[in-house]
Amino acid sequence: MLWRQKMLLNIFFSDCFIRRARSMCVAQGQPMDANNFSRRAFATAAGAAAVGLTGGAARSAPDESLGISGSNLAIRQEVVFDASPERVYAVLTDAQLFDRVVLLSGAVASMALKTTPTRISAEAGGAFSLFGDYITGRQIELTPSVRVIQAWRSASWAPHIYSIVRFELAPHASGTRLQFDHTGFPNDEARSLATGWQAHYWAPMAKVLA
Repeated sequence: MLWRQKMLLNIFFSDCFIRRARSMCVAQGQPMDANNFSRRAFATAAGAAAVGLTGGAARSAPDESLGISGSNLAIRQEVVFDASPERVYAVLTDAQLFDRVVLLSGAVASMALKTTPTRISAEAGGAFSLFGDYITGRQIELTPSVRVIQAWRSASWAPHIYSIVRFELAPHASGTRLQFDHTGFPNDEARSLATGWQAHYWAPMAKVLA
């Protein structure tokens, strides 16, 4: 925000801005005196500059007539692991390694889930089943050490509901920064999902990768 404020100040005191404000004074029938701009002319020119700086943000509200929705919630989290991207990717895609995540998360015991072993396909389009079949879905994209994208659902959801989860991996100091995005889930599940990712994925993954 600070850089925007500084840029706006530069714009307001630029020759271009002053010429525009003067032209507005003329349009309003006022003298072309740089020291006698009307408040309305100044405000109009300043507003135009601000909208231009923000890329027309004032016009970017969802258009409901086109069916565009601004009400769907999303989750974005970022976590750093003390392990290489290769190892983090392996935990997300190797059934035996992820079984350790499930065990350390305590979710199976606390939620009285089945003890079915983890199953994870290593192929795009393949299926996965986690946490005793409570979490299931399909692999959409698998880019080793870089990205995992999945169609992901909970057994508590209606059968036709699938969300999209995206794990982006990047080197960070001596470890890996994981940027996570989750979209397409039922809005009333947002809080439980956000806390669930932290408790049942990131915390036990950190232990497995330690």
